[in-house]
Amino acid sequence: MNAPDTLLNTAAQGAVGQSHLHESARAQVLGQAPYLDDMPEVRGTLYAAPILSRVAHGTLHGVDTRAALAMPGVRGVVLAADIPGDPILAAFGHDEPIFALDQVLYVGQVIGLVVADSVMAARRAARQVQPDISPLPAILTVQQALEAEHYVLPPVHVTRGDAAAGLARAPHRLQGTLEVGGQEHFYLEGQIAYVLPMEQNQWWVYSSTQHPGEVQEWVAHALGIGNHAVTVQCRRMGGGFGGKETQAGHLAVWSALAARKFGCPIKLRLDRDDDFMITGKRHPFAYNWDVGFDDTGLITGLKLQMAANCGFSADLSGPVADRAIFHADNAYFLSDVSISSYRCKLHTQSHTAFRGFGGPQGVIVIETILGDIARTLGLDPLDVRQRNYYDADPSSPRAVTHYQMTVEDNILHPMTKKLEQDARYQQRLEAISAWNAQNPVLQRGLAITPVKFGISFTATLFNQAGALVHVYTDGSVQVNHGGTEMGQGLNTKVAQVVADELGVPLSAVQVTASDTSKVPNASATAASSGTDLNGRAAQYAARKVRGNLAAFVAGLDGCGAGAVSFAGGQIHTPQGTRDFRAVVKEAYANRIQLWSDGFYRTPKIHYDKTTLTGRPFYYFAYGLACSEVAIDTLTGESKVLAIDVLYDAGRSINPAIDIGQVEGGFVQGMGWLTTEQLVWNDQGVLTTHAPSTYKIPATGDIPEHFQVQLYQEPNREDNVGGSKAVGEPPFMLAISVYEALRHAIASARERQGKRGVVQLQAPATAEHVLQALQR
Repeated sequence: MNAPDTLLNTAAQGAVGQSHLHESARAQVLGQAPYLDDMPEVRGTLYAAPILSRVAHGTLHGVDTRAALAMPGVRGVVLAADIPGDPILAAFGHDEPIFALDQVLYVGQVIGLVVADSVMAARRAARQVQPDISPLPAILTVQQALEAEHYVLPPVHVTRGDAAAGLARAPHRLQGTLEVGGQEHFYLEGQIAYVLPMEQNQWWVYSSTQHPGEVQEWVAHALGIGNHAVTVQCRRMGGGFGGKETQAGHLAVWSALAARKFGCPIKLRLDRDDDFMITGKRHPFAYNWDVGFDDTGLITGLKLQMAANCGFSADLSGPVADRAIFHADNAYFLSDVSISSYRCKLHTQSHTAFRGFGGPQGVIVIETILGDIARTLGLDPLDVRQRNYYDADPSSPRAVTHYQMTVEDNILHPMTKKLEQDARYQQRLEAISAWNAQNPVLQRGLAITPVKFGISFTATLFNQAGALVHVYTDGSVQVNHGGTEMGQGLNTKVAQVVADELGVPLSAVQVTASDTSKVPNASATAASSGTDLNGRAAQYAARKVRGNLAAFVAGLDGCGAGAVSFAGGQIHTPQGTRDFRAVVKEAYANRIQLWSDGFYRTPKIHYDKTTLTGRPFYYFAYGLACSEVAIDTLTGESKVLAIDVLYDAGRSINPAIDIGQVEGGFVQGMGWLTTEQLVWNDQGVLTTHAPSTYKIPATGDIPEHFQVQLYQEPNREDNVGGSKAVGEPPFMLAISVYEALRHAIASARERQGKRGVVQLQAPATAEHVLQALQR
């Protein structure tokens, strides 16, 4: 760590736009970055483990805890009767019990907790608890839910133009279906909470959460106390991906209830298998469509039904399904379209936020449709995609989305041309065609797919952020903001923004743990908006401090405050240069405020929640990927051979971190579409609940050629540093892998005399590839 007298060595250039190390990178590599389970425990800490339902749907008559209570080290149990506040979680839908009440609604639902002297004693005892459950019929498929009209929320319908007329006038018409599976978050750090009782009915909560403010509210609600009595802190997470946006709150509530009952600190860390069984996943979707198009592949009419498997409660299913509607166009103008969205209630885990938040489920269906259209017409899928792009001119009628937002910043046309050239798309297509003609067993495929992803929370109220900036008398700077760090580099980027605003080296700025007692009512770190919101709030806070210092120096040098500039650890005026640290000390001596708050709310956004029309997004982030794959037509096995990505990060705040996010997002998306398969049996049991049966991509799945370029154009909206979001949009670039697999399958089918659409269920496991080859 730098000593105070070396903090302000002048920097040759500003921090923003440079590839600086992640602020925790060295500590993480050395094992010196503590996560929640690494924290020293307070004396008297006890450990909790969940009691799980083994039935998908049934009536809960009672719980036999005698065997568990007789085991060594067991202190007791916590059940619904121990909840002093509302027994229903303070979630949006108010439809999820904290502990099972009179019914169980999925295999893995938490009925209560066992509390013991050690982690293993609690876990062993929890498995000895015998719930008395009478089974009831369970709905375990989307089709069953649709037939029973079993929904967590009412269906939503969005239309533009006349889809029926657009279909009727089309020279060509196709109908199709698709099923896309869910995805386990598989964060390296599992779900965990540690709750400490404090004085006078106050509570300190350490939570691995993307949304400390919501955890605070949920804990207070369950305990029947005010939010001000609960403090939630999170320094870092070992991954979140949306899985810790709402569902980290469950563990905090359960731990707090146990801490209240036993009057001591309680830690609850889920075993990986239990984590799989208890927590929600990415929403699986089922689709059917009817599309009309002309001889060039231009879509003239589309009727689309999307059915989301939401699990047993609403959680975030409403906004997830809404975002899927918003992204069912992806990069394409749909003149006459009708979209129906069904939010199906099943007796499974309640599915939740996951990177992309419904966007991937919207994008993949339109990309599948366009791929089908191209193969039906015998055209290059990239040509068909470009034929349907939104116009680049925002005044064009073909630059307005089906939810009535004008696409003002469309840069996909030049981006597509650049990637097509850089990736040598046409030459590789010819080479792959020649290869496939000579190799009947191994077939290759190639595809370019685009992404247009809307940036902002669709729930407008969450598009706000606060921050605090403190300048200390030695010139060092501390920042606190409402966002959370989960490895994505948010704190690093915020520190870069503040460093440049104050003109000090990045080493002078430290970002501290997210804390509800410092920045209240903070939104979740989600929707790819962490830097956009918190970076701007921190910039505004730093700007106020800079303004105070500028006014002070202007008074000393007899110039206007506008003539004062900050750079390289120095403060410059027409009269000369002063050391930043010396000015800070002198300002303090003159009672000048050296700290301030900053608040930011995203401008321009609005939309009607009833009709889903308006401007839900501040801007769009764009990208394209070119993927090459190979399949073994005898086994169905596949391999990704090469990836070329061009991503629109605006004026990147930290190119190295952004490229890392693009790479990580792409690989995670590739896993969703190739190897990560969730399987529930006919009893509602998730059978893929461990690394032995659930396969995320590993190092061997990454091709040697993995080229990522950042497209060099500043954000056209006034965003922090001219940057654009990078968290979620790259995930959908992996749809190019899925489309390349369909290209390879189509080539193999043509050798068998089969032409037309390729029906490939996602994820494209070896089994599903074989099925697609044989249909």
